[in-house]
Amino acid sequence: MKRLILTLPLVLSLIALAACEQPQKASTDNNQTEQAAKKETDQNGSKENNSATNEDKGTAEKDTKTETHQATTKPKTTKPQTKANRASVTLVETVDGDTIKVNYKGKEETVRYLLVDTPESKKPGTCVQPFAKDAAERNRQLVNSGKLTLEFEKSRTDKYGRLLAYVFVNGKSVQETLLKEGYARVAYIYEPPYKYLSTYEKAEDSAQAKHLRIWSRSGFVTNRGFVGCVAKVIKTQPSKPKVPSTPKPEPVKTNFANCTDLRRVYPNGVPSSHPAYQPKMDRDHDNFACERN
Repeated sequence: MKRLILTLPLVLSLIALAACEQPQKASTDNNQTEQAAKKETDQNGSKENNSATNEDKGTAEKDTKTETHQATTKPKTTKPQTKANRASVTLVETVDGDTIKVNYKGKEETVRYLLVDTPESKKPGTCVQPFAKDAAERNRQLVNSGKLTLEFEKSRTDKYGRLLAYVFVNGKSVQETLLKEGYARVAYIYEPPYKYLSTYEKAEDSAQAKHLRIWSRSGFVTNRGFVGCVAKVIKTQPSKPKVPSTPKPEPVKTNFANCTDLRRVYPNGVPSSHPAYQPKMDRDHDNFACERN
């Protein structure tokens, strides 16, 4: 019984001692675990910072290279596009509604408008046709209103050596304007396709629908040209008013052989103031010849 009592306090002491050591050990273990976690966190943070720093450094170097490349590379300039086969010319004169003369490449050239035809006013052997002078005047107004340019198709000249061209003033088609306003018809379609043919046909259809100028006369426009001439106006001088003429006096006969001859003209004789008086016929010397007694 005494041995058991002595043993029980010892056991209790051992248990108490073990209980005290466990919190300390747990505390020590916890501290070690926290230090290890902190160390790992610091290492990861350092790695992330280094990685971010390297990435930022690389990006900065890339941006610097890009800026340097952009600064050293000259910007490309784009040239303004121009119409193919378009040439500037200087007007010399207007010939008629569909023909002009220009200075082209230092040489005077006659230009015949492509795809259009206007009434004739100067063609040899052809009368002056209706609307011809109107078309010529409208053409003159157009080609004198701005910068004149020509555009060519495959065939640049006709059999007469004239240039065949589309004519533009400040970029606007002269042919299209003449067609749209009823001064011209679409014609001479020899080598299709033509660049502006459909545009011209629409302009012609518009004028025809409105019965403008050449389309105002039935039968005037045909597939071969225009039919009809301008009536010639005969200019007459105004007649002068007639002035009544004064009858001319008959010539006076002055040479009579005798009084009988004189009295056939002057039955009562003549005074001395008359051209027919002759002293020899005044026998009584009263200044009156051949008087009847």
